[in-house]
Amino acid sequence: MTILQIHSNKKQFLDLLLLADESEEMIDKYLTHGDLFALYDGDLKSVCVVVPIDTETCELKNIATYPQYQGKGYGTALINHVSELYKNKYKYMLVGTGEVPSILAFYESFGFKETSRIKNFFTDNYPHPMFEGDIQLVDMIYLKAKI
Repeated sequence: MTILQIHSNKKQFLDLLLLADESEEMIDKYLTHGDLFALYDGDLKSVCVVVPIDTETCELKNIATYPQYQGKGYGTALINHVSELYKNKYKYMLVGTGEVPSILAFYESFGFKETSRIKNFFTDNYPHPMFEGDIQLVDMIYLKAKI
């Protein structure tokens, strides 16, 4: 398994990034100034984007794994990698997600705890209803972890 930081041609990973954020317009808002990481295990399996928020905090803006590789530890490897990489630069990492119990449990397993929510974020910022499985995404749940 290899994790590389991608410095150019970040849009080549758009198909994978769109799995975690269905709006290319939203992705464009953070991709250019974010740090993109790609995980390869033979071929590309997973990506994530980390952006600075302030001198103490960074945010995991996007993490996505191709569906056929989900549940095999690739997302875990990426979060562990970026947490280790940024722990000497930042104190905290944020992540925002929809209110989906399995996804919240995934982040909580890394020590993330809910800190806030933005009411109607998904309904206000996306042109069509968004679903994760059979759960409609409405509010953005923000979680924070010490890294």
